[in-house]
Amino acid sequence: MATVVERERKYSADDGFRLPDLTGCGGVTTTSDATALDLDAVYLDTADLRLARSGFALRRRTGGHDAGWHLKVGSAGGDRTEYQFPAGADDEAPPAELVALFRAASRGRPVAPAARISTRRIERRLLDERGRAMAEVAEDTVEGRDLVTGERQAWREIEIELVDGDDALLAAMDARLKAAGARPVPVSKSHRALAGRLAVPVATPEAGAAPVVDYALAHRDVLVAQHPGAIGGDEDAVHDMRVAVRRLRSTLRTFRGLWDRRESEWLRTELRWLGAQLGPVRDTQVMAARLTDAVHAEPADLVLGPVAARISARFAADLATALDELRAALASDRYAELLARLDALLEGPTGRTIDARWVARRVRRAVNRADDRLDRALAGDHQRDAERDAALHEARKAYKAARYAVEVREPAVGKRAATLVDRLKDLQDVLGAHQDSVVTREVLRRQAGRAYAEGENGFTYGVLYARQAAAADRDAPAIARAADRTRRRKLRRWLEN
Repeated sequence: MATVVERERKYSADDGFRLPDLTGCGGVTTTSDATALDLDAVYLDTADLRLARSGFALRRRTGGHDAGWHLKVGSAGGDRTEYQFPAGADDEAPPAELVALFRAASRGRPVAPAARISTRRIERRLLDERGRAMAEVAEDTVEGRDLVTGERQAWREIEIELVDGDDALLAAMDARLKAAGARPVPVSKSHRALAGRLAVPVATPEAGAAPVVDYALAHRDVLVAQHPGAIGGDEDAVHDMRVAVRRLRSTLRTFRGLWDRRESEWLRTELRWLGAQLGPVRDTQVMAARLTDAVHAEPADLVLGPVAARISARFAADLATALDELRAALASDRYAELLARLDALLEGPTGRTIDARWVARRVRRAVNRADDRLDRALAGDHQRDAERDAALHEARKAYKAARYAVEVREPAVGKRAATLVDRLKDLQDVLGAHQDSVVTREVLRRQAGRAYAEGENGFTYGVLYARQAAAADRDAPAIARAADRTRRRKLRRWLEN
């Protein structure tokens, strides 16, 4: 399976539109001869078009230089990741490798032909002075048909896609096309073909609940969008998916009176399970990088024995195990049920009617709860360092919940809420650095024990442990300063309204 990142833009054009000369844009000096292509693509989706609604497009295409199965992830008009898989002559169902990637978007449901797109394409390559392809420009005459309703459409479309060019070239071509009368198109060809069914109105939350529901829906969508990357172990995808899970759990707790209590608590439990599958992957990735950097930062005469190699081997094995377990979880019926019931909760009617004051009270309560936990953690009456570390970790988690709650109100409050979000994030980061030190010291202690058992020198692990302990000793003043910055009266006054 091949994976490519498309950097393209789409435009509609009237019948009289003429493609402008694009030489001079971002180093383009000449244009290749035109190539005519006939492309035929059948798009598959669930009965309720979950793939399309989630920003996924699954097709089997014939014709062109990349015929076969394609799965596109992302919004049209921006960067999109495309997964390509060859198709056999009689293939009617997508290969298992692609099914695994869109399982979250389909909620585990079967897919079937939903639309057919036939395209007559005139394609040209834009070349630099060395003959290198910088971009491709295509003039498409398109016919689309919804295979369920039978609705047909025809249109003309211009598509530009970077090859070796950069964003400056994309911007220059965009400006020239718009000046010639082309209009940006924010949707894909398949969306246009399915427009009738995609336009069916969906239930909208009542005004008071809308900020909370919209926030939760946005992070439900992030979770689904990051699924393909997480399966591949992409660090950013795993991180973003994990954060989306945290935000959803936190939102269901902070605003739990909004929904049926039994269902929302079931979902929180299942989201905790999903987070527990993502956590070992992400934590292993972060810790491996953290310790590798720490070893490389030490003077060579303080690194005794194969420390870097041992760390690399240990975390490579841990990561492989964690990824296998994550992939099994993402392929499970449990995960599909979680997503389906999350949809039902967030897209269905809420359990009560609320107003902005109800939301504001719960945001204020989340912030106050975090303040109280930090105050107790810093009170200095802990008998052991481990107790204080655990209390600071709980405060950090409370500030995450507070930050997510404030984010719900950010669209309505504006700059004041955005500033508090930034300050809460700063405090969360300082508390996070302290927790990282706690976890890193424990990992180093265990690693030193393994080295000793295998007859290796544990000196370097002790050096690294001492440096982490010294950094932790400096955390308290930084935490206090960051907390003071979040508690300034002027910054928080809006919370009381």
